Amino acid sequence: MTAEQSTYAYLAAYPTIAASLPGSDLSWLQQFRNAGLKAFEAHGFPNLRDEEWRYTNLAVLNKTQFAPSDNQEVDAGWLETYRLENAWNVVLINGHFSAELSDLSNLPAEVSVQSFNAALRNNAEALQTRLGKAVADDEHSLVAFNSAWFGDGVVIEIAARHQMSKPLQILHVVTASDALAATRNLLVVHDSAEAQIIETYVGSADSYFSAAVNECFLQPNAELTLYKVQAETDKACHFGGSYVKQAQNSRFMHHNFAIGGLLARSEIHSDLDVASECRLNGLYLGGNRQHIDNHTRINHLKPQGISREFYKGVLDQRARGVFQARVIVAEDAQQTDSEMNNRNLLLSNDAEIDTKPQLEIYADDVKCSHGVTVGQLDEKSVFYLQSRGVDEASARNILTFAFANEMVDKVENSELKAVLLQQLLARFPAISL
Repeated sequence: MTAEQSTYAYLAAYPTIAASLPGSDLSWLQQFRNAGLKAFEAHGFPNLRDEEWRYTNLAVLNKTQFAPSDNQEVDAGWLETYRLENAWNVVLINGHFSAELSDLSNLPAEVSVQSFNAALRNNAEALQTRLGKAVADDEHSLVAFNSAWFGDGVVIEIAARHQMSKPLQILHVVTASDALAATRNLLVVHDSAEAQIIETYVGSADSYFSAAVNECFLQPNAELTLYKVQAETDKACHFGGSYVKQAQNSRFMHHNFAIGGLLARSEIHSDLDVASECRLNGLYLGGNRQHIDNHTRINHLKPQGISREFYKGVLDQRARGVFQARVIVAEDAQQTDSEMNNRNLLLSNDAEIDTKPQLEIYADDVKCSHGVTVGQLDEKSVFYLQSRGVDEASARNILTFAFANEMVDKVENSELKAVLLQQLLARFPAISL
């Protein structure tokens, strides 16, 4: 299908799909969905003419018309391999909350976790005040697509001054071929509260499209650490965006690990208030013909904000990586302190990275910097290891592992760190730790 035909096919199928989406009896939610539908109709999926999508071709989305699936079947043993033991777990199967598979036992009263559908029944007014407030449909048409098509999600709220004793894992699982798993999640961390959320994206189906939008709200002095592990299947398409509103003195930390999917795009955008802090860390590993796109935006809106961003990429064979990072310092955001760094390792002559760091500064009393490196393994280091009895393949694996493992070492959760370490060892074998 052409892009126009694909857009028309989704629009033609929408009336049937809309009847099964939650909130059909709520006029404000229908208005919200219709606005998203109209924005998608006007543009279709983002294309190369869009400046912030110029390096990522979404033509693969036109080859298959993905559709929501109500299938809730899953291999329980397979699922357990991705479940973190020392965490509460929320499981979404094909974009729908599964109470049976989720584990929220002994969840404190200060932590509210419910499906989006349940939240609509229990407190629709609270959702109305937040839905679409951290990101608008005019961000781009994939956000608008999510606004119209999302079928469920998770609403999480942490009470003021509560510190979660262990993390909460949101396990996104797709088991149906050609499925569209579209979810909308709302995360609210109240005054002086602290939370750790771990997102895990996996699938057992061959080809599918997962599209998730997180809207996060941090109140004064709140702290949120958000981990994302994107390990979709080889032919899967992934879009995941986290959009954050930070109040005064709040702290937001994001660790992004992109290791799966045929085509994957991750977005992290945050708006900072007075003396807020934002730290973004990321690692993307690509092989074969994978395309992994990372797009970040940090908006320093008020004075004394701090941001640190450090992403690394390892690309092999014909993989392509994209790193687009933008720091905007508003005129009123004096005494901003911002650093951005992107380092890339290309393991083959056919691998490619497009990196575009941007600083947009409108204030004069700031400290901002950025740096980018792109290169291959140092042959002198390879030769040194060989001179110590290490074969060439193992030497290259050891050096590549060391390069990537720096980002894993930044993970404070020991169980998650062990999982990520195993992922690295699978990518770079012949290493003895």
